[in-house]
Amino acid sequence: MTARVLATLLFTEQPSMTMSDLAEQLRASNGAISTAIKMLSSVGLVERQPAPGSRREHYRLRDDAWTVLYTNQNAVLAAMRRAAEAGLEATAADSLAGRRLAEMRDFYDFLLAEIPALLERWRAK
Repeated sequence: MTARVLATLLFTEQPSMTMSDLAEQLRASNGAISTAIKMLSSVGLVERQPAPGSRREHYRLRDDAWTVLYTNQNAVLAAMRRAAEAGLEATAADSLAGRRLAEMRDFYDFLLAEIPALLERWRAK
């Protein structure tokens, strides 16, 4: 449902949509839409949009959604890196699990080092 809500907000020509709009268009329950909106909002893809004269909450895809998503994901990447480090402390380095965890840690170290420069290049585009 989250992907369907994201796709709907991505393709709509309306400046914003209410949960009811989304539920009607997707033929889904308000609860399913609400859950999807919460998830998309938590990662920075969707935001509330003021709608003068309306009592309902309106939502839209953020203008800078993709960079915000990537920036917010840095917290997830850092958590994954910490999890790998914690696993390494509890595992023998020469074990299969130790090698997997070291690769995981190194991968996230690489991503965390590269993402800021990538975002700067994107913004300069």
